[in-house]
Amino acid sequence: MESVQSIKQRFEIIGNDPKLNRAIEKAIQVAPTDISVLVVGESGVGKESIPRIIHSLSHRKHGKYIAVNCGAIPEGTIDSELFGHEKGAFTGATNTREGYFEVADGGTIFLDEVGELPLTTQVRLLRVLENGEFIKVGSSQVQKTNVRIVAATNVNMFEAIQKGKFREDLYYRLSTVDIPLPPLRDRKDDIHLLFRKFASDFAHKYKMPPIKLSEDAVQFLQKYRWSGNIRQLRNVAEQLSVLETNRDISLQTLQSYLPLEGTALPSVIGGKKAEGDFATERDILYKVLFDMKSDLNDLKKLTLELMKNGSKVQDINPSLIQKVYGSTVNEKEIAFEDEPRMNIIPTPTQSQQEEFDDEDDTNYLMAETVEEEETLSLEAKELELIKKALERNKGKRKAAADELGISERTLYRKIKQFNL
Repeated sequence: MESVQSIKQRFEIIGNDPKLNRAIEKAIQVAPTDISVLVVGESGVGKESIPRIIHSLSHRKHGKYIAVNCGAIPEGTIDSELFGHEKGAFTGATNTREGYFEVADGGTIFLDEVGELPLTTQVRLLRVLENGEFIKVGSSQVQKTNVRIVAATNVNMFEAIQKGKFREDLYYRLSTVDIPLPPLRDRKDDIHLLFRKFASDFAHKYKMPPIKLSEDAVQFLQKYRWSGNIRQLRNVAEQLSVLETNRDISLQTLQSYLPLEGTALPSVIGGKKAEGDFATERDILYKVLFDMKSDLNDLKKLTLELMKNGSKVQDINPSLIQKVYGSTVNEKEIAFEDEPRMNIIPTPTQSQQEEFDDEDDTNYLMAETVEEEETLSLEAKELELIKKALERNKGKRKAAADELGISERTLYRKIKQFNL
């Protein structure tokens, strides 16, 4: 088995990041098998290197290696490209054509951007993965192929599955082994190494002295976000090599080639706020309203207790006073300069007390009933909205939470609360 270092030299991979090394190790380990592999990473991180490593170290290395960019083939022709077609299968099909799976029999196919495949093509691909069978477009004859599939994507596959854009069974069939590649911003120590390699390559290509960065330019290079990853870094190195007559590149010169939004500042990923218990304004508003309603109900109970007990505050449940005022009664007493200390809760008059004694528990029960009806009404509306959202999204919590405008964690808490 070849070492990671020898593979790096052979495929011209620059960097010593532990995550990068681990990805190469996994590629070396799975290469001798026929296991399906899914390479995951952002656009521009160099995902195409992993399938080449796997193919070159496998028993299929003498067979064909075909790389297919699934996102670059129109939806109407991708089935024909992958599986072939019969003459007359569609307008323009003047001859029978072999597809990639037929041509690469005994070799390896690299499906780049596999997350962009149409659903109909995903069904055909799943059949190839399961039993090696496929049917040409316009044909009824089943053909067999012995192809190893290595796929790559920069799409969040779980989100794509939840949105119905990618088949869950196909995902698990493709990702027998996952090989994640880190983005360039997580490989800070490798950034300058890569830049120097690119600068040297372009100096040789364009027959000119290599460019060199100043110290502060190197620091800025390492702190930059690099949304386009290695591809963006390579383009910047090429632009500087070709356009700058002064081969010593200052910080100001480097910054002029980079968009300001790329600096390593905190950013919102995927256009969404960070999720928490109350991640959205609507969550916060709901919480405030529910807290206000709860305080109002507690205040009603306290008022009824006071009317029943007169000015005997000590007879009231201390926990109820604590909930309403946030402190004990003594802390809420007001002292006047020339008068004795008095309680802020007024003592009812004799007529008020007699009137309440006549009604007594009836009023209290009525108040409790009103409170219960209000609470049930609010809960019923909330329950109805949650049920509708879950039904519309076929039980998918994340999609339902997005439609309701709340976080998935909040929706999960509500589902438990209502025992849905």
